[in-house]
Amino acid sequence: MSKTIIVSNRLPVKIAKAGDGYTFSTSEGGLATGLGSIYKSGNNKWIGWPGIEVGDFDDRKKIKGQLDDLSLVPVFLDQEEISQYYEGFSNDVLWPVFHYYVSTYSVYKQSNWDYYNIVNQKFKDAILDIAEPGDVIWIHDYQLLLLPALLRKEMPDISIGFFLHIPFPSNEMFRLIPWRYELLDGMLGADLIGFHTFDDVRHFLGAATRILPVTSSSNIITTGERSIVVESFPMGIDEKKYSSLPLEKEVIDQIALIKETFKSSKLILSIDRLDYSKGILQRLEAFEHLLQRHPEYIEKVTLQMIVVPSRDTVPQYAHLRDEIDKRVGNINAMYRNLDWTPIHYYYRSFSIETLSALYYSADVCLVTPIRDGMNLVSKEYVASRINNDGVLILSEMAGASKELIDALIVNPNNTIEVCDAIITALNMPLEEQQRRMQQMRQLVAKFNIKHWVKIFMERLKEVKLMQRSMQSRHVSFSTEQSIINRYIKTKKRIIFLDYDGTLVNFKSNIEDASPDKELYSIIDKLSEDPANELVLISGRKHENLSEWFGDKNMYLIAEHGSWFKQQNTSWHKISGLSDSWKQEIYPVLETYVDRTPGSFIEEKTYSLVWHYRNAQKGLGELRANELMNNLKYLASDKGLQLLPGDKVLEVKNMEINKGKAAMMLVEKDDYDFIIAFGDDYTDEDVFKALPDSALTIKVGSNVSAAKFYLRNPAEVRKLLLNFTENVPVH
Repeated sequence: MSKTIIVSNRLPVKIAKAGDGYTFSTSEGGLATGLGSIYKSGNNKWIGWPGIEVGDFDDRKKIKGQLDDLSLVPVFLDQEEISQYYEGFSNDVLWPVFHYYVSTYSVYKQSNWDYYNIVNQKFKDAILDIAEPGDVIWIHDYQLLLLPALLRKEMPDISIGFFLHIPFPSNEMFRLIPWRYELLDGMLGADLIGFHTFDDVRHFLGAATRILPVTSSSNIITTGERSIVVESFPMGIDEKKYSSLPLEKEVIDQIALIKETFKSSKLILSIDRLDYSKGILQRLEAFEHLLQRHPEYIEKVTLQMIVVPSRDTVPQYAHLRDEIDKRVGNINAMYRNLDWTPIHYYYRSFSIETLSALYYSADVCLVTPIRDGMNLVSKEYVASRINNDGVLILSEMAGASKELIDALIVNPNNTIEVCDAIITALNMPLEEQQRRMQQMRQLVAKFNIKHWVKIFMERLKEVKLMQRSMQSRHVSFSTEQSIINRYIKTKKRIIFLDYDGTLVNFKSNIEDASPDKELYSIIDKLSEDPANELVLISGRKHENLSEWFGDKNMYLIAEHGSWFKQQNTSWHKISGLSDSWKQEIYPVLETYVDRTPGSFIEEKTYSLVWHYRNAQKGLGELRANELMNNLKYLASDKGLQLLPGDKVLEVKNMEINKGKAAMMLVEKDDYDFIIAFGDDYTDEDVFKALPDSALTIKVGSNVSAAKFYLRNPAEVRKLLLNFTENVPVH
């Protein structure tokens, strides 16, 4: 039976030393709740750090045994690893950069990076100890970005999902990290990469395609023969738990106490972990602004602010805590009187029952992080409003704002806007509160934590099936053998070969892609066999093909079928075609060359080609799309075809077509073996035109009308060479 292995930095338990032994208490975090349905069933496991340093071997053995009963597997870390991998790299590099706090908080230390590698390797070893073929591995969060690729190397066919719980920054931020290449490469070991929002997906695709030699189409990244799907899965909460808590006696008693305490004022609730990304100081500034500019709210409104301690031994966090203390003290000193304190501030964590009572009682919930992956406090507040009242004020920088659109959405840096939103919330009619809250409650109920787990796991299965169907089209060893067997048994063969991207790799300078000795040798061997008709069918100028292959025993077709040259004859071109359209199109292309550094125009007999291989990544594609739109109507008027290729856009006469050229030759004789190789848009015409019995092979991509695909020109050469080595002597 295959199993699911969940992997995260921390295990979903809190472990504390008690005398000679250890006590275990389950974590109440959203992730632990949602994934409980997975790791507690069957022989599934959850791998992670237990949260404390355990040096003694016997203690480790004892803890391992106790955790095993809970389906948990510990990865033990020593103090140096915790300090450098977790506090150092994860929280001093990744956390600030991913939250857009670069100059102030990120520290790039080589030793931190080294330990990040070491610990990711430790997690890999722990997984390999228990993983078996057919298992599914779901890796969580920024502490383990290298792990998917480390696992992929050891278990190439295993199913790996990865989910990032914090925002993914734009490429401009991400590329500041010295180890950006390795981090992206690590993540791309997964089959499915999940984020909270579509913005994060966009940022990741942008960074991956700019930094790594990979391509993307829609939300699929292709690297080699692997396709990785990148999607957004907004995380939910255990909605049933939060909507049922206010009905429990302990919570009801606390609600009564809160109502009694704040009976004469409206209650605004703020709950955060201590972090600079949460916008706590800006929130206090907005509240102070409310009391300054609108004194009518003095004694009428109270801010209940809970800050949960976190990393306060780190200087920046200790400083932030001191600043919050100071700000709260100043506001309270300025506005407090004997009967009323504007801010009730708590620097500690509370039980879920107390939080539920506060969620239920607060008239307004103020959630204004400067940057947040999702922010579940907003969803917990909504789920707790079982009377469908209350107002949520939510930062547009929180992932939740993309879903909870009925909240009052604010820019957390705009304290005037936050202050105005508080006033709107305090004065919102009950009917409007209910209309907004009902919509949000339906959404939070439907897209709960279990739904999130379910759709991620289902999508991972789909991705794996998609990958397998693509792999079945790759020319594997057995497919290659059957193609070679067909080749050997046949007596009259025609072999169509494209040139750039099929027989040779692309070069940034098109003049550099000349044939090498190995290619000439393969062509000579193939053309020596009298059963073979070899056809080179390229978009290249006929002058190029003449120079390189003019003396070879092969049929040459240049410029997609404009020019033809049979062995031992001179070139002739298609008759009846005009190139007068160039006078009008050339100036349009020239304006794009002027606007796109690195691009240039190549002129052929019946076509013009705009090349942008050397243009800035992204800019070339943008301009190519613009140019396509610009020329669309002009081209159809003049009977021209626009051909987008690999970093090129070609404008040519409609009558010229590689497919037509290929068919003209196929129909001349009765061939019993037809094979065609090609790598781009123009070769699709050949694949579609050839009869069903033909073998069609796309190079470099598996998205094609071709029956099979090969990864690169090296694989094409290998197959052609195998043809020559397996031919019987006539």
